[in-house]
Amino acid sequence: MEYTRLGATGLEVSRICLGCMGFGDASRWVHQWVLNEADSRSVIKHALELGITFFDTANIYSLGESERILGQALRDFARRDEVVIATKVFGRMRDGANGAGLSRKAIMHEIDQSLSRLQTDWVDLYQIHRWDAQTPIEETLEALNDVVRAGKARYIGASAMWAWQFQRALHVAERHGWSRFVSMQNHFNLIYREEEREMLPLCRAEGIGVIPYSPLASGRLTRDWNHSDTARATTDQIQKGKYDAAADADRPVIERVAELAAQRGVPRAHIALAWLLQQQPVAAPIVGATSTAHLDIAVGALGVRLDAVEVASLEAPYVPHRVVGPL
Repeated sequence: MEYTRLGATGLEVSRICLGCMGFGDASRWVHQWVLNEADSRSVIKHALELGITFFDTANIYSLGESERILGQALRDFARRDEVVIATKVFGRMRDGANGAGLSRKAIMHEIDQSLSRLQTDWVDLYQIHRWDAQTPIEETLEALNDVVRAGKARYIGASAMWAWQFQRALHVAERHGWSRFVSMQNHFNLIYREEEREMLPLCRAEGIGVIPYSPLASGRLTRDWNHSDTARATTDQIQKGKYDAAADADRPVIERVAELAAQRGVPRAHIALAWLLQQQPVAAPIVGATSTAHLDIAVGALGVRLDAVEVASLEAPYVPHRVVGPL
C-alpha cells in the first residue's frame, strides 16, 4: 500500500479509499445491490489486511446502516488511531422539517447520530454531501467549525458542487477564520472529465486534496462498453442517469482502456485507476468494492505507471459531457 497527504494537510491516507455505499440493507436503500452485514465485514477486513486505512461513508447510505456496519467492523478489526474515517451529511434521514440539509440544527444533530453509529468519538473527515441552496453557506460553515472545535471532526470536506460554490465557501471560511474545507469528493474518471475545466485547477491552487468517487464509472471502465449484466448495471438508475446518455461517445475511451490493458497484461481496472492516480491533485480514488477480489484489483493498480504516450492515448477520444454531479 502507498500513503499520501490529503491535500495541504498533514493527514496521511491510503492511496485507495474504500467507499462504503455498497454496505447496508437493501430494504432501507434505493440500491438493491448492497451487501449484507456479514459480506460487508469480509470486504472491510480484507481492506485492512491490504493496508487500506481510508474509509468513506455517509449518513444517508442505507439510512445509517452503512455507518453502523463500518463502525462495528473497524471496532472489531482495527485500532481507531490507525484508520481514517470519513462520512457525509446532507441527505434526508427522516420525514418532516429539519430532516435533511445543512442547517446548524441538522448538522449538530446528524454529527452525533453518525458518531453513535460509527462507535467513535470523532470522525477524521466530515463532508457536506451536496450544496444546500436553502441554507446560507455562512450558517453551514460556522456549524462545521463548531463541530471541529468540539473535537467531533478533525477536518472538513466537500463533495459534488460547482467550482464557484466551492471557491465561495473557501473564501467565507478564510474571512471568518473558520475551519476550511481540505478535500473535494467529486465525480471524475476517464469517461467523465468535466472536473478538469474548473474544479481541479481550483483544488490545485488552493491545496485541496481530491478524492474522486466513481473512479471506474460504476464498472463501465472494467468491461466491454455494451456489457451490462451485473446486478448494479441492471438496477442502479443513478448510474444509468450518469452514463447511459453518453454511452456511444464513451465507447472509444472504454475500448482504448481495453486495448492498453491487453497490451500490458493487466485488468482494465488497473489502467483506469492508474490514470486517475496520476492526475493532480488526486489523493485517493474512492473504490466502491463489493468483493475482496475488487479490492485486490484496485490495490494492484498502484503498481502500474502509465507513460506520457499511454496517457495521451487514453485521453484523446474523450468528448465533452453534460455536467452530472453537482445537480
